[in-house]
Amino acid sequence: MAFAITQTCCNDASCVAVCPVNCIHPTPDEPDFGNTEMLYVDPRACIDCGACADACPVDAIFPVDALTGPFTAYAGINAGYYADRHPVAEAADPAPNFHAWNPRVFTRTIPSDLAPLDIAVVGTGPAGMYAVEDLLLHTNAHVTLIDRLPVAGGLIRYGVAPDHPSTKKIGETFARFHPHPRLRLRLGVEVGRDVTADELASRHDAVIYAVGASSARSLGLPGEDLPGSVAATSVVAWYNGHPDAPPDVLDLAAERVVVIGNGNVALDVARILTTDPDELAGTSIASEALDRLRSSKVREVVLLGRRGPDAAAFTRPELLALTERDDLDLVVDDHDARTAEAIDAAEPSGKAGLLRAATREAVDWSAAPPDGRRRIVFRFHSAPMEIVGDAQVRGLRVTGPGDDVEIATGHVVRAVGYRGTPVPGLPFDTGSGTIPHSGGRVEGRPGTYVVGWIKRGPSGGIGANKACANETVGTLLDDVVAGRLRPARRRASPLARLLRRG
Repeated sequence: MAFAITQTCCNDASCVAVCPVNCIHPTPDEPDFGNTEMLYVDPRACIDCGACADACPVDAIFPVDALTGPFTAYAGINAGYYADRHPVAEAADPAPNFHAWNPRVFTRTIPSDLAPLDIAVVGTGPAGMYAVEDLLLHTNAHVTLIDRLPVAGGLIRYGVAPDHPSTKKIGETFARFHPHPRLRLRLGVEVGRDVTADELASRHDAVIYAVGASSARSLGLPGEDLPGSVAATSVVAWYNGHPDAPPDVLDLAAERVVVIGNGNVALDVARILTTDPDELAGTSIASEALDRLRSSKVREVVLLGRRGPDAAAFTRPELLALTERDDLDLVVDDHDARTAEAIDAAEPSGKAGLLRAATREAVDWSAAPPDGRRRIVFRFHSAPMEIVGDAQVRGLRVTGPGDDVEIATGHVVRAVGYRGTPVPGLPFDTGSGTIPHSGGRVEGRPGTYVVGWIKRGPSGGIGANKACANETVGTLLDDVVAGRLRPARRRASPLARLLRRG
């Protein structure tokens, strides 16, 4: 019986590396890698060895015959990926490794007499930890791992929804490197406050910045700064217990909350606000957030999207999980004929097709949500125009097929993406919200490198950082071998002494 990859796939390709028959695709050297929602096991080629399940850091891989409930759909999802790809060779009984193997490519050459390196990595999220893992496993480097927060984890700890414990489990994989004898962990240290970029650079052979994209993109809407209008980044930080998040991000007194955006973060927010607090009590949700959710009056969350359901930013696995909930009503606002046409014409397993079973209704946005079960309403082909209110949000004006419509609400959550913030002392591209670089090498700063969202922008999930880190560490090692790095003056004033000066 074959194995299948399920909802929590992180796309870091750990499973690909251990598969003995090359039956998991797309692989990192294939064009589709990074562009698909997840990786897929070909059931025709799988030999049921289980190596992929053992290697998966987020417990996303199971035998097909062990799939139950909403996970049963993943047997077909995995097989469906191969319907028009990687056809079986014409043979009555093809060998199990009929997928073509690409030639092995070695992109690094590290001299055997390479002197030990002293490298600082700023940021303990997945991007930083993939870089740390690469350095500790493949070089003789000593690593100083720095984070401004008192707890390590970054996006894994404070960005993944608390009801996704399997995804958070990858944090355990990263944490096993914290006690490594060649790693020094420095928490509560902020570049620009406790140490400057120049000071870090002078005491290390190289510095890798993995500081992510922690701020929210602005919509530029009138009324965006009204009380009751909040960025999804703040909501995510709130329910995950981020130390910078105030406990009153949401007062949850409104019966309807409108979320601008329909990506996975928007789905996370909608799901948390409509889930029974008793179900969340056993998760990693912050206790202050759970207390507020217990007294919440929210009965409806609206997800607003500019485009149609077939072009929504959320992934199929996240929507599929939502459609399987039996304690929640899913509604599609039937205000635009294009929405119904897209849903009816879609493949059953496509994004739009998954909404075929949802209730369709012409919602009266001037009225309060109906009594009964909590619900999530999808409104497609509708753009935000203005957040309406005086001293507090009272509505959101959006486009309709004819005149604009005002959705009555006391809270608007803006889930339109993350954005990087400048690191004092380093160059910054205000347009992209990233640090300018070439292959991870920061322009004009020899020995300084970037990885993750601050390098490529807020795109790609957890696993995308593995390939990103591989490129950056490879660039760093190329610079070391070519003699392009200046020797550090680290012995004159160790970083620990520098940090104690205050």
